[in-house]
Amino acid sequence: MASDVNDITINFEEDNILKVKELDKVILSKGAWATIIFKYQQWDAKNEKYGQDCYSIRRYQKRNDIYSQKSKFNISSREQANKIIDALQKWMQEPAA
Repeated sequence: MASDVNDITINFEEDNILKVKELDKVILSKGAWATIIFKYQQWDAKNEKYGQDCYSIRRYQKRNDIYSQKSKFNISSREQANKIIDALQKWMQEPAA
């Protein structure tokens, strides 16, 4: 794993094929615990091309100067991503408690 939060990636290569291709990331929080949202594509071996865009929110803990993944939530579809966006936008319009 990485010692700097900026170096964390979800790129994954196996048998000289990039099976998970990171397209973008946004670091949501830094420190002893880091939260990152990734945009990525997975290799579809059957069709020999990358699939649709996917999204994942992941939490990393830094121990002994190395970040290790502790949890993840994969957003399963564009529809689910839009529902998350709609909920957050609604909540952000409400007065703060």
